[in-house]
Amino acid sequence: MLFSDNARYSYASSPLIEVICQLRFPTILSIGSTVPAQFQEAVREEFPQYVARQEQQPIKITNPNAPQPQIERPAPITNYNFISTDGRWKINLTQNFVALSTLQYTTWEEFAQKLDKVLALFIQIYHPAYFERIGLRYVNAFSRKRLGLEGELWDDLINAPFIGVLSEPDVDEKLTSKNALDVEMSLGEDRRMKLHAGPGLLGDGKKDPEPKFILDGDFSVSGKQLPAQRIAGDLDVLHDYAVRLFNAAVSRELHDAMGPTPIG
Repeated sequence: MLFSDNARYSYASSPLIEVICQLRFPTILSIGSTVPAQFQEAVREEFPQYVARQEQQPIKITNPNAPQPQIERPAPITNYNFISTDGRWKINLTQNFVALSTLQYTTWEEFAQKLDKVLALFIQIYHPAYFERIGLRYVNAFSRKRLGLEGELWDDLINAPFIGVLSEPDVDEKLTSKNALDVEMSLGEDRRMKLHAGPGLLGDGKKDPEPKFILDGDFSVSGKQLPAQRIAGDLDVLHDYAVRLFNAAVSRELHDAMGPTPIG
């Protein structure tokens, strides 16, 4: 089962390492041509730290079948970062998108409330004509060591089909160096999901050598012209998919080990 029920829980040992909501809009050149001082003033009380980074865009190849394909190198785009005092919340603003992310997610209601405030200020200042994509991403990293489950196999903790061949009794987890599930699929209408699931190392294992089980779900709505009025409703639907995916992935043993408390 890829999607289970939508029962919600908070966990004493939550596996969430980051939650991101990104909204893409038609290019607003004024964001890249001048520093967003007015936007900074609007969010500075909650996001006082400021960093601006130049990000190189992918090279574009035109006429790839021609004898001499043309290579275009787009100009770098400035990514403005507004960060909370504790460094756990961040706004990203470029000429093409605005995003809110957190490293300390508690409830959907808290996240949505902060997002509503950020989006209201963004719309008030920049007046986007419409949005092109609404994305909501949940990145989980399950640690057996943290949960006191070091003697358990992933097969005992993660449900099929999320662990692939590791669910087979004749596959030795210790002898399997790579096993991942990568899926891109439509969820009906204009909604899509991009999913990555499988054991892996955070940061290439440079700081933490323990393999975690990564469950990374990116849920989105795309369309030619998405009005601001539909953002809240679309995000509620995407959040519901994220909850149901998580519930389908975790076994009862893993669920209990994380210390669940029902929400609602």
